Amino acid sequence: MQEVVEHLVAGIVENPDEVSVRAKQTRRGELFEVRVNPNDLGKVIGRQGRTATAIRTVASAIAGADGARIDFVDVDRRS
Repeated sequence: MQEVVEHLVAGIVENPDEVSVRAKQTRRGELFEVRVNPNDLGKVIGRQGRTATAIRTVASAIAGADGARIDFVDVDRRS
């Protein structure tokens, strides 16, 4: 799943080398934290969040019953 999300995001950003996806276990299940270049965050989120929603939809469909949660992170905000 981690590779799928990274592939999807890397395909729409201008700096694909700076895309990283980290899986974290939380009480609500697995969370994929996607980090991108700050200049690419708008592209990943999209107009009114449509691109982010589409990525989450594809990831959830692939994950099946387990579902998938994805958080998009600006690399300047969190370390």
